[in-house]
Amino acid sequence: LKLNPDPAWGRRTQTLQVLGREQNATAFTTLVAQTTYTFDPATGNSVTIPVTGKAADVRLQFTANSGAPSGQVAEFQIYGTPAPNPDLTVSGLASSPAAPVETDAVTLSATVRNAGTAASGATSVNFYAGTTKVGSAGVGALAAGASTTVSANIGARDAGTYQLAAKVDEANQVVEQNEANNDTTGTLTVRPVDTADLIASPVAWTPGNPAAGTSVTFSVAIRNQGTVASSGGAHGITLTVTDEAGNVVRTLTGSASGAIAAGATASPVTLGTWTAANGKYTVRTVLADDANELPVKRANNTSTLPLFVGRGANMPYDTYEAEDAAIGGGAARVGPSREIGTIAGEASGRRAVTLNQTGAYVEFTTRADTNTLVTRFSMPDAPGGGGQNSTLNVYVNGSFLKAVNLTSRYAWLYGPEASPNNNPGSGPPRHIYDEANLLLGTTVPKGSKIRLQKDAANSLNYAIDFVDLELATQIANPDPAKYAVPAGFGHQDVQNALDKARMDANLTGVYLPPGDYQTNGKFQVYGKPVKVVGAGPWFTRFHAPSGQSNTDIGFRSEATANGSAFSGFAYFGNYVERIDGPGKVFDFNNVANMTIENVWIEHQICMLWGSNVDNLTIRNSRIRNVFADGLNMTNGSTGNHVTNIETRSTGDDSFALFSAIDNNSGEQFGNVYENLTSLLTWRAAGLAVYGGYNNTFKNIYIADTLVYSGVTISSLDFGIPMHGFGANPPTTFDNISLVRAGGHFWGQQTFPAMWLFSSSKVFQGIRVSNLDIVDPTYSGIMFQTGYSNPSTPLNPIKDTVFTNVSISGAQKSGDAFDAKSGFGIWVNELPEPGQGPAIGSATFNNLRFSNNHTNVRNTTSTFTLTVN
Repeated sequence: LKLNPDPAWGRRTQTLQVLGREQNATAFTTLVAQTTYTFDPATGNSVTIPVTGKAADVRLQFTANSGAPSGQVAEFQIYGTPAPNPDLTVSGLASSPAAPVETDAVTLSATVRNAGTAASGATSVNFYAGTTKVGSAGVGALAAGASTTVSANIGARDAGTYQLAAKVDEANQVVEQNEANNDTTGTLTVRPVDTADLIASPVAWTPGNPAAGTSVTFSVAIRNQGTVASSGGAHGITLTVTDEAGNVVRTLTGSASGAIAAGATASPVTLGTWTAANGKYTVRTVLADDANELPVKRANNTSTLPLFVGRGANMPYDTYEAEDAAIGGGAARVGPSREIGTIAGEASGRRAVTLNQTGAYVEFTTRADTNTLVTRFSMPDAPGGGGQNSTLNVYVNGSFLKAVNLTSRYAWLYGPEASPNNNPGSGPPRHIYDEANLLLGTTVPKGSKIRLQKDAANSLNYAIDFVDLELATQIANPDPAKYAVPAGFGHQDVQNALDKARMDANLTGVYLPPGDYQTNGKFQVYGKPVKVVGAGPWFTRFHAPSGQSNTDIGFRSEATANGSAFSGFAYFGNYVERIDGPGKVFDFNNVANMTIENVWIEHQICMLWGSNVDNLTIRNSRIRNVFADGLNMTNGSTGNHVTNIETRSTGDDSFALFSAIDNNSGEQFGNVYENLTSLLTWRAAGLAVYGGYNNTFKNIYIADTLVYSGVTISSLDFGIPMHGFGANPPTTFDNISLVRAGGHFWGQQTFPAMWLFSSSKVFQGIRVSNLDIVDPTYSGIMFQTGYSNPSTPLNPIKDTVFTNVSISGAQKSGDAFDAKSGFGIWVNELPEPGQGPAIGSATFNNLRFSNNHTNVRNTTSTFTLTVN
């Protein structure tokens, strides 16, 4: 026994006895009778007590101390030799048959040995495939040195490679000398059985995000992912649309004819239409069993997909996922994965198609007429960074049409997750995709086949995530007598037209005819309201200087131009990494009643940053591949309406509302964000709300956030003066879908699909309803609190109510953050740097769980969940 050897700890005596408990006993007995011992700094303030006997636990019982009112000890050291005990080890994990196919019943076996010095009691071995327990076998008593082999039949397994584990005595029934050697690992590879294997892929509907009252057309293609051809004849298809109550609202049938070769996809079959109504639906597709399809492969003949009417943006294009399309020539489907910096991990749906050899292609069957193509792609960076250029050939119905120009200049960032750069030597990559667009020059009719193919002229390797197809038409000058027209396509030509419209009382605004406009700065709009109208974002296009990077282009407006409108054009910037400050196409401060619609923004920092802006309308637009927020309202912005916008691959929050007061002290309220889609945000959230009150966020679809939550609700002020959340009227979130959302960031922090973080400002007045969370990366909903030091929480979560919430598919991640995964709802108890455990309470009404590893984890004593 030791006390602090410093002389400040004066000499003292302590009276104590030593008690012990044998491992199979419950009571303690005396090992050394009560004795008085002297602790003296001159001898190190330590005492050695000889002890004989065998014990699993040792206890000191003090009865007197001359130097203090109670017993004192700084170090309690026990020396001895291990008592006789068993030591179970497991080895020799094997499967029988050694190389099974999917129809074989598999038996796993392992050898258990008692390497200890005493006999063991009975216990068991558990067998795992991945993290799933698949079998168990009993192990009888083993003498010291003895061994036995046990086995368990785990049945037939799907084709694939499984990481196996055998763990003995997981329940700790046997006291052992070493508890750290109780498991062993192995691998099981199950080969596909030779059979046809028909799946419905793709199951598609047009439009992809229908509004209520829209006529929705359904089509199904049949893919044979088996190893032999299907039978000939008709392959029946039945599709049903079921509402949330389980009622079938539409049944459609059809069939595909003829044998489908192994690996081939039949032409899509149009089944019919349904008139959409607002709500949540399940689209269930059933394929008839095929004579060449073994029963083991028929379970996937039935598949389901969610359909949300009224959630997300209704855009004028249709999206076709590459993994659902026909492939050939050595093309390969990859994924799924959630790993940052990989082809599958950064793709929508976490799957994609690679074209890595000459002749490889992916082919899409059009569901509507189109004259345009957008593809999301990845191709290699230049060895030293900075990107490289290439092309990919486009075919229509088997004939070469033209090549689409590609560049990796705007993709591929490296190094620190919060501030990556363009230097490959800085660290691991991220943000590896970009998009390219092409006017086809002809109208390709519905039912045609559009192919992207790597030919000899296409010298790099490519990954294709998806394509958009759209029938675009030009917008004419609304009134030639009222609109000034630039004399050319240069920056000054447009500014001159804006100035002319400002100074001429008879002019309403400026019309921008089709063309590629070269711009190198901000256009100044002031003096009176003006309308800036282009021919549509496919035809009127602004381009930053091609020989530069990070040029600040766009529009700046003054309050004298309140009521101005901007529509019908695209902005393609030259930003290659994040630079805070410039890079906002619409940099609005202290303005009101502006309208922005039908614009396309790409390779900028932000589409819009609004500071103290009121009654703006932003609608019917697309934001893609920007390096910070899609749009952000802050500093007393009120009454703004953001609707029908789709973002893809934003480098910060896609849609944000931040109640900062560094430029204006006003409250932030009365804003409505609705009918929004956020896809593939590569840094931060799809939707982020920081403070304010009486703001509404509804009819929103968010999918595939790479590192962060789908929705962030937070009272963190980022060190900037800010209002917290007001209590009344509350902040409302309604009719929201979060799919494959969440990730990891800031080192070891994992983020859920929806993150509620009470921090430096008041957190209250939150109402969330009609929320569906599907397949989150780590967890569904997480509550967390910021701290001013390791023990002082800043603000609790209070007055927070959820109604009609479903969470499904929250499973263990199997990666480095596995311990922080698999929770439907997680009240975070971990001491994250500057955060957690959560403080406060939340109420859930009509909460539903499905297929989660753990529905609710709340080990805190500081947070109350009430479930009604």
